[in-house]
Amino acid sequence: MSEEFWDVANPLIADGVIEEGTIMGGLCVRINGEFVGMPHHKGDGIVVKLPRVRVADLIAEGTGKSFAPAGKVFKEWVLVETFDQTQWESLLKESVAFVNAD
Repeated sequence: MSEEFWDVANPLIADGVIEEGTIMGGLCVRINGEFVGMPHHKGDGIVVKLPRVRVADLIAEGTGKSFAPAGKVFKEWVLVETFDQTQWESLLKESVAFVNAD
């Protein structure tokens, strides 16, 4: 489990923006019961839910990768393996805004 993920998520949890939850047998963060993000279950990284176009852009620019547990690609989820605190904070906040707008 990525300690870096929780370093980024915990301030938002403390502020009441998101809450801890579970998904696919692991820990994640949610807003209003909807998935926002989680540490990558197979190694370092963050997985966040974003609009499909944004996910495609992140993959095209080489920042992110498709997230495909058990071979099924989640088109609104992106995996970013390289830790960059500012980037991860931004992605998590972007995910909160996207999920909260639904």
